[in-house]
Amino acid sequence: MTNASETPAFLKGLDRLSDVLSRICVVLAGTAIVAMTLLFAWLVYGRYVLNDTPTWVEQVSHLLLMVIAFLGAAVGVRQDTHLSVVLFRSAVPSFVRTIMVFITDVTMAVFGGFMFWYGLELTRFKWTSLIPLIQLPEGLRSLPLTICGALVFLFSIGHLIRLLLGRDKRTDSIE
Repeated sequence: MTNASETPAFLKGLDRLSDVLSRICVVLAGTAIVAMTLLFAWLVYGRYVLNDTPTWVEQVSHLLLMVIAFLGAAVGVRQDTHLSVVLFRSAVPSFVRTIMVFITDVTMAVFGGFMFWYGLELTRFKWTSLIPLIQLPEGLRSLPLTICGALVFLFSIGHLIRLLLGRDKRTDSIE
């Protein structure tokens, strides 16, 4: 017999998976920020010192910006650090607050599902076109959107499961 306060095995597994995926996203987004900084340094150096502007930097930077924005957003959902307005939730009783958090988590899961589905369609549609100057598939621009959608869905479902099992540890959402 298991202890009632013990976390179920499937939830531990989901938490481990979510933590690993979240860390991977942070590393990728952080690496993209460093790469973009170096690329812009090269752009400035090329433009003002070498008098030869590397035109491909803008296209690569657009790709890196998509990685930074969308993977960072997914991590924000996982860690509950995304932008949210808690004024109304803070002003209502705990039971109503829990309902509001539930509705928010369901909405985020649905939104993530749509992001994934339509992002996947967009990625497939654009994959055969090439990005000018760097000759990479245009679908790479929407791939971070697709991945973010899948992760937002997964992380939101994880939050919902914890909420329904009474194991939600988000300090902003539930007292």
